Amino acid sequence: MHRTYSMRATRAPTASQIQNPPPPPSSTKSGRFFKGGLGHALRGKTAGAFGPDLAKKLAQLVKMEKNVMRSLELVAKERMEVAQQLSIWGEACDEDVSDVTDKLGVLLYEIGELEDQYVDRYDQYRVTMKSIRNIEASVQPSRDRKQKITDQIAQLKYKEPNSPRIVVLEQELVRAEAESLVAEAQLSNITREKIKAAYTYQFDALREHCEKVAIIAGYGKHLLELIDDTPVTPGETRAAYDGYEASKAIIQDCEDALTNWVTQKAAVSAKLSTRARTLSTRRRNNIKARSEGLDLSGQDAPLNDQDGWVSAGQHQRHKDDYSEDDEDEEEDELEGRTSHSALGSEAGLNGGETRGRNQEPVVA
Repeated sequence: MHRTYSMRATRAPTASQIQNPPPPPSSTKSGRFFKGGLGHALRGKTAGAFGPDLAKKLAQLVKMEKNVMRSLELVAKERMEVAQQLSIWGEACDEDVSDVTDKLGVLLYEIGELEDQYVDRYDQYRVTMKSIRNIEASVQPSRDRKQKITDQIAQLKYKEPNSPRIVVLEQELVRAEAESLVAEAQLSNITREKIKAAYTYQFDALREHCEKVAIIAGYGKHLLELIDDTPVTPGETRAAYDGYEASKAIIQDCEDALTNWVTQKAAVSAKLSTRARTLSTRRRNNIKARSEGLDLSGQDAPLNDQDGWVSAGQHQRHKDDYSEDDEDEEEDELEGRTSHSALGSEAGLNGGETRGRNQEPVVA
């Protein structure tokens, strides 16, 4: 009668979600048939094997991050299952152990949900890094064209030193170098802008996740204090458990703490030493001094970057400039064909999940 969950699957948005609206669901949560290690192996072997040379290294990073995200999804799912199993096991124990394990299951399940939300925010970082990869891919043709013209001029000077075509090619080389300079400047500017944005997404998400997990851990330890671990002699009966209201109050306090958490309330802060702070300030002042009076806004227009870059809460899933997503779909189809017979036991993986014991009304 005391088994109720105060952390429900549907509840009002938290203060942090109102301040920073959650992103769309991660792109790794759909479009796949098999959740084993085959996809990891395929992506690990094919990462960077396709696309322009300039974008291969970053393409490999993006593929590796996809593996990380899918591993995080699996951890979140199994954490929820562990929470349910803990609650189920404790039901047959003594009253104090039964009640506390039930409430611990609530907290552990909440950690699983936080990990699932972290995956969605982590995807913002990955999508932004993909946009840098697309810009790198768009710069590669200008590099290739300049190199091709340079090779043609060298070949003609060796075979036909007096050829009139050398003059024409040299003029084309001047134009190609000018185009390449513009493209390289755009790549340099936009790369710096987007790498700062991408890792800001990741570190903000990581900070929120860790702070909330620390909150849950603290309330979990308060729950453990409700268990009477005083040794008893054989035949001695323990005192009746009277901590039901206390455990419910602890769970409610934890829920309130998670709901009201915002970045400004973060308990952990990164404090620089005097030397590090002085050097960092000097660096920022140097950057500011060099940028004063220079208007480089015109250089920041994306070069053939059809995806563009939009703010955290607005980015949409879209096709990339080259076929990484198509490769991912092919990998997923291959995974599905390879493991079709194994899907029957996984049919309910993404469906609604229960939280262990059935909810029962609370006796007033």
